[in-house]
This record gives sequence, structure tokens and C-alpha cells, in this order.
Amino acid sequence: MLVAFTTLTVEAQETERALITIGKTIGAGIAVGFAGIGAGVAVGMAGAAAISAITEKREVFGPALLVVVLGEGIAIYGLLIALLIILIV
Repeated sequence: MLVAFTTLTVEAQETERALITIGKTIGAGIAVGFAGIGAGVAVGMAGAAAISAITEKREVFGPALLVVVLGEGIAIYGLLIALLIILIV
């Protein structure tokens, strides 16, 4: 009887670890996916506005480039959060 209970406990622990791994993977995927979508939208809108501004006034190239690069930071934050979810949590 004790051997059967121990076997069930070990199987339950393995199942729990597998579910935790699945949850981490799904959470990391969602973090990267939504961050990538957000970054794409941000860069698309900022890039279009930056090109329009640069076309009218050449001196705004630096600030316009900075605004576009800030949109890319969203994707990097999503990647960092995904790494934290997988490695630490």
C-alpha cells in the first residue's frame, strides 16, 4: 500500500512540474507576442510620422529617429519579461 501511495505522489509531482513548465512557456510566449505586436504598432505609427517630418524638415532626423527607437524598446522589455518568467519564476 505504501509503495502505491509513493508512486502516486511521485507521478503527481511530475505532473505538477510539467504543468508549471507549460504555464511558464505559455506566459513567456504571450509576453513576447503582445510586446512584439505593440512594438510593431508603435514603430509603424512613429515611423510614418518621422518620415513625414523628415521630408518636410531635414533637421528633425535625430529626434525622429529617437522616437522610433523608443518604440523598439517595448519588444526588448517583452523579451526580458519572458526570460524572467522562464528562468526565475
